[in-house]
Order: sequence, then structure tokens, then C-alpha cells
Amino acid sequence: MYLEAIASAFPDQVYSQPECYEIFRRAKTVDGLSNRSQLLIKKILTGDSGISQRYFATADPDLMFDADAQELNEYFEREAPQLAVEALKKVLEGHDLDALFICTCTGYLCPGLTSHVAEALGLKEDLFLQDIVGLGCGAAIPMLRTAEGFLAANPGSKVATIAVEVCSAALFVNDDPGVLISLCLFGDGASAAIWSDVPEEGKWSVGEFQTLHLPAEREKIRFVNGNGKLQNKLHRAVPELAAEAVARLWEKRGAEPDQVLAHTGGRDVIDALEQKMGWKLAETRKVLSEVGNCSSPCVLFALEERLKSAENDHRYWLTSFGAGFSAHSCEMWR
Repeated sequence: MYLEAIASAFPDQVYSQPECYEIFRRAKTVDGLSNRSQLLIKKILTGDSGISQRYFATADPDLMFDADAQELNEYFEREAPQLAVEALKKVLEGHDLDALFICTCTGYLCPGLTSHVAEALGLKEDLFLQDIVGLGCGAAIPMLRTAEGFLAANPGSKVATIAVEVCSAALFVNDDPGVLISLCLFGDGASAAIWSDVPEEGKWSVGEFQTLHLPAEREKIRFVNGNGKLQNKLHRAVPELAAEAVARLWEKRGAEPDQVLAHTGGRDVIDALEQKMGWKLAETRKVLSEVGNCSSPCVLFALEERLKSAENDHRYWLTSFGAGFSAHSCEMWR
């Protein structure tokens, strides 16, 4: 499977971490939090979290703290398709699609996002649509594996993939430290790409997919139902868990890559990966700084960032991880 084009999209509204702290301070829900929780939020948002800014689809984030489950669902249904469309439009020109794959975990629609995006862009009626949900932050690489399978079964086709998350639609507040940390990390964004089975000199090919599932660790990181809202569970062991899982995938790699491109996770996750593996994840850290943790698209943001200066590169190793607990990898080469 060969990469034809890749592009990202973000909402118009961007907020620095100090601005996020001021928004948090104004929220009515803060009054119900313990002093310890309020101090934790202040420490993360005004300290060195590795994040400079984040994008949110709402122009009035103050209202999100008081939104009920129905309002958050409607917000996702309105904003997620728009963000996905914006990303795909950047790469769609000149490509006649045969399939569209979209992954997300921050909302649920039936029919899924693929239906909404196909309608908005006027894509053909016999387009194959496949929505991938429930894989959390690690979903982008399994989505690419699914696209590869479609191309193998349908030679000569062209497919689009979109990883899109509106994490602000999963805003939840209580005294759980994992919930509060999540509140300080996540942002909104989308990454779209076009793929074909047509080789050409200089094109990047993707393959050598690997996956690791650790269901015994499922409760360490997942979404649960919090009175109808999505509530993120995030255990303090996640950085080490991610590093151990990624190390096991790394043992199955092919040739040595020019660079490793990883899901952002958070500062502690990146630290754990670098310390465990001896890597320097420059692109991953840059993505974390500029957009925070946007969940599934982040590994593709890192890829797009690396491709800006890839003249002398020949091979990458990509990895993503999250709910399940699961970890995934693939290789790209030219």
C-alpha cells in the first residue's frame, strides 16, 4: 500500500495551557473539586507538561464544563464530520475514491462518520464505508491495516483514511487523578491520507503490521460511562505499560528505521519510551507541544511532520497504543 498524500486539520480555536487554566478556574464544576484536585490541575496547566497549546472545536469552552451528555453528543455529531471533511479536502483533489475508512473513539454515530463525510464531499454512492470505533488512541495503525486489506482484495482501488477525534466532546470532571490529567492533555484534530496499490519511485509504502493485546490491563486506560458521558480512566502505570508493550513490538521489526514515530500520549509516556528504548522522539514531542494529545491521529501527525524533511530518509517505524490495553506498529519504506 502506497501513500499518495497526507494532511491534518484542526479547529480554528487554539488555547495555551495557561489560558486553559483560566477557563478551568471559571468553571462552576471547580467548586465541587477537592483542594488537592484543584492544585493538581494548576500544577499541570501552569507547569512543564510538554504541551504549549491545544485546539478545541468550541469557541466557548466555558460552556463545555456544564454541558450534559446530550449536548456533548450533539457537539460531536456537529464537529467531528466537519473536522474530518476539512482534513480530507486537503488531499482529495485528483483522487477518485473506492473506499473510506474513519477511526474515532470520542463519540458514536450510526450511521457513522463515513456516511456524513461522504455526503458532505459528494462522494460516489457505491463507495465502501468502514467506521472503526473502540480502539482508543491506538486506532490509526489498525485502520491502515484494514485499508491495506481492502486494497489487497480490490486491486487498482484507491482509499482514504481519516483519524479524527473531538476530545472536547469527552470532557469530564471529577476528583479522579486520571480524569484530571486527561483534562489537561487532550485536544481536537484530524489526519487524512490517500492510499493506492500503485508503486512509483519515491513513494512511501506501508506494511509489516504488528499488534499486541493485553486485556488483563484493560482497566488501566479506557473510556467508561460517567452518567451518560465518556469518562476516561487513566492509571499512573500507563507510561511504563506503554513502554513495555512497545518494546515487545520493536523486537519484531524488520530493518533499522531512520526514525521512530510514536503516538504522543503525554510527557511521561514519551519520557518512558525514550528511556526504555534509547530513542529521541523529536517529531512526537513537537506534536505534543503544538496540539497536545489528540488521541488516534497523533502518530500520523508525527509522520506528516517527519515527511517535511524526509529527503534522506528511507524507513520509519510507527507505533500507537491505548485502550485495550493494546499497542500497534507498522513500517514505512521507499
